Amino acid sequence: MSTSWIYLIAAILFEVSGTTCMKLSEGFTKLVPSVLIFVFYGLCFSFLTLALKRLEVSVAYSVWAGLGTVLIAIIGIIWFRESATSIKLLSIALIIMGVIGINASE
Repeated sequence: MSTSWIYLIAAILFEVSGTTCMKLSEGFTKLVPSVLIFVFYGLCFSFLTLALKRLEVSVAYSVWAGLGTVLIAIIGIIWFRESATSIKLLSIALIIMGVIGINASE
């Protein structure tokens, strides 16, 4: 696995952490999660920028956005007890298929 893909994975994990902190901040009323939003997103975009040095933007962005969306949906279902409807699960599967499709076209 190349360094660029490691940077991309780090960017995804920091993005997911930042988005999770958005929920935990309860509309910026909780200090620590509110501050962590900006820390995690700063790290996220830094690592995404490093990943883009060697990866095609179409591939990197689709993997970043798609996998981030899937991970947040799963966290929402498991951790925040959000609904897991058949439409939601089908949509998650379609996002994964789309990311695979764009990645396969590389």
